[in-house]
Amino acid sequence: MKPSVLALALTCAALTLATFSPVTTAAPPKSAAAVNAQGFSPERLKRLDAAIDEQIAQNQLAGGVMAVLRDGKPVVFKAYGQRDIEAAKPMRTDTIFRIASMSKALTTVAAMILYEEGRFLLKDPVARYLPAFADAQVALAQGGTEKLRRPLTIHDLLTHTAGMSYGPGPAKAAYDAAGMKDWYLVGNDETLAEWTDRFAALPLQSQPGEQFIYGYATDVLGRLVEVVSGQPLDRFIKARITDPLRMPDTGFAVPPQKVERLANVYGLEGGKLKLMETSARSDFVDGPRKLLSGGAGMVSTAGDYTRFLQMLLNKGELDGVRILAPHTVALMTADHLGPKSGGDADGFGLGFWVNVRRGGFKELGSEGAFGWGSAYFPQYTVDPKERLVILLMTQLRPAGNSTLQLRVRTLTYQALVQ
Repeated sequence: MKPSVLALALTCAALTLATFSPVTTAAPPKSAAAVNAQGFSPERLKRLDAAIDEQIAQNQLAGGVMAVLRDGKPVVFKAYGQRDIEAAKPMRTDTIFRIASMSKALTTVAAMILYEEGRFLLKDPVARYLPAFADAQVALAQGGTEKLRRPLTIHDLLTHTAGMSYGPGPAKAAYDAAGMKDWYLVGNDETLAEWTDRFAALPLQSQPGEQFIYGYATDVLGRLVEVVSGQPLDRFIKARITDPLRMPDTGFAVPPQKVERLANVYGLEGGKLKLMETSARSDFVDGPRKLLSGGAGMVSTAGDYTRFLQMLLNKGELDGVRILAPHTVALMTADHLGPKSGGDADGFGLGFWVNVRRGGFKELGSEGAFGWGSAYFPQYTVDPKERLVILLMTQLRPAGNSTLQLRVRTLTYQALVQ
């Protein structure tokens, strides 16, 4: 076949193929139902529901409340399961939970309010305000103690580099002898001032600033708030944080009229769910408490705590009420420890872990996100980049091998598509 004839044949074939073959175009636009107003896929959010429902169906969790907010608007705010299995009481969105170490963020904010008022510098020695720490010693692994190489500072308390653990370390025997385990729960009739003086007599577990050691540092910070402000810790937090933010169910005890809303504590033992503590018999409902643990002693609801987290996300303000200045929140959410950091991410700020780089979680998450959790299993994440709050509230202690409190973060991020 001559070249001109061949070219003509190929042209005709191409025209025929174009006439009878389907035309490839861009994917059609998504329907309005495919993505909700906050940029989440409703279909993908079903995976979050399914994961929580599965744990309840398999008797690995009694119930909980899940909250996801973007731009301050609820994407998820839902109760699952039961707060009291034995009495068949369903979980409610206003259920009250023991928040344990999620109390630390509130106490940290309380301290930063006073810092903003010029009452102290973060580099100030703790002993300037709490003289009982003036003669602090450090326990040695080989036995005995040594003097501080530099003063213990308020910054050390805020970053958990104060050498104060929950027991483990060279000073464990001294901690045990002083009855430090669960000191805020077991009928302790001390005041925070009395406890702090007694704790200050124990050796530190490491030299100040040398290691991230998670423990009683925030409880000592709570006493510092009392001394500097001249108010008991519970009154200061109520007057300066929870009342202004309209958090009526957050405090150090559950009043009698609200006890019915307090969730039971369940735990996983041998892979089975077991009742550990009822709302009727709880250290949190035995009337006014003398010993106020700023590190682990508070209760709250999902609604209350999301308001607190939204305030931090908004750089210190909510609904026209300013608690902190934007520069203060920026300082709190910056990484202060680098390689020394502890927690779920690659950095630590003032009161919570901070995700410095994508991959710092080793899971899904944005740079600049921050958060923490609780011994009773609640967990929160605040993501300024995505304008996002993620909170799971539940009561599971011990939690066995459950990873639900971390998986809900992944299941939230995977549903965020815009």
